[in-house]
Amino acid sequence: MKILITGNLGYVGPIVARHLRQSHPQARLIGFDSAFFALSTTAATMLPERTLDAQHFGDVREIPQELLEGVDAVVHLAAVSNDPMGNKFERVTEDVNYRASVDIARRASTAGVSRFVFASSCSVYGFAPGAARKETDELNPQTAYARSKVNTEKGLAQIDDPNMVVTCLRFATACGMSDRLRLDLVLNDFVACAIALGEIIVLSDGSPWRPLIDVRDMARAIDWGIAREATEGRRFIAVNVGSDDRNYQVRDLADAVAQANPGTTVNINKAAPPDTRSYKVDFSLFSVLAPEHRPQVTLRQSIDMLGKGLRSMGFADPDFRDSAYIRLKVLEAHIAAGRLTPDLRWSTLMPEQLSA
Repeated sequence: MKILITGNLGYVGPIVARHLRQSHPQARLIGFDSAFFALSTTAATMLPERTLDAQHFGDVREIPQELLEGVDAVVHLAAVSNDPMGNKFERVTEDVNYRASVDIARRASTAGVSRFVFASSCSVYGFAPGAARKETDELNPQTAYARSKVNTEKGLAQIDDPNMVVTCLRFATACGMSDRLRLDLVLNDFVACAIALGEIIVLSDGSPWRPLIDVRDMARAIDWGIAREATEGRRFIAVNVGSDDRNYQVRDLADAVAQANPGTTVNINKAAPPDTRSYKVDFSLFSVLAPEHRPQVTLRQSIDMLGKGLRSMGFADPDFRDSAYIRLKVLEAHIAAGRLTPDLRWSTLMPEQLSA
């Protein structure tokens, strides 16, 4: 089996690659990434990509067709990966997250790829008060990032190829320790606050609902998508991935982190305007389709692994929200230094020209 993983040099990619290497030891694993965050390793004892057979660098907007030849499965992680980045780079988000994603899938179909696994998001439900949302419920995306996921799902559904099984995994909000840790995710942020400040600063009023999934459970779901037969659902499917008992209000997450880190206080901004990104999600379909791949990592385990990882790094930065642990800050630094263009393409200038 030959598996191509796009966007593998991000937060989720190293965990996915390690999991696939363990579950498919004979597979040929190929990575393709722009390398914006390649240097953002955290608590890694070796280069995470050592688990791959080959690593290619490039822009998913221009992925070489030959890289898709002979591939059995594409795991498509590449994206402008959260709301702040999507808001700042709205047009790029549409081009990368939507147009390039559908283009890659179409070209994968032409190349004879039999499995296409797309990392979608539960953020497609946006503002959804009331009952937990099922896959058949109306979508209500609130941000450029969420809209890009909705549009990609629609584009993938229109690909008419009876031989390519397409699986859109609507992941709950990611969390957990990684070789390339991000702290611009709600649980990761709270654990960092607890360690660096002894105080969890909640920017919202704490009321929004968020479902959570550890990156290790994301990898397990992706593995299911790679092996899924069309009889497990349909040839094309968009499915919520998470667990019904892991829908939390933000204030409950803050309290759970504080409890796991004695002496930590919680400061909630009760005067904050309402957060329009609030949704509970129903994950019963995934439990039926993939009973052996349901989430296993508990909230406390995610918190403890994050804490252990951060402490092993000697993490103590009280200003981490303005640091390279925040993906938007990395992109802004690249652009300010002239390494990236405003449309998120690597500059063609040589290093000596940049420093001139």
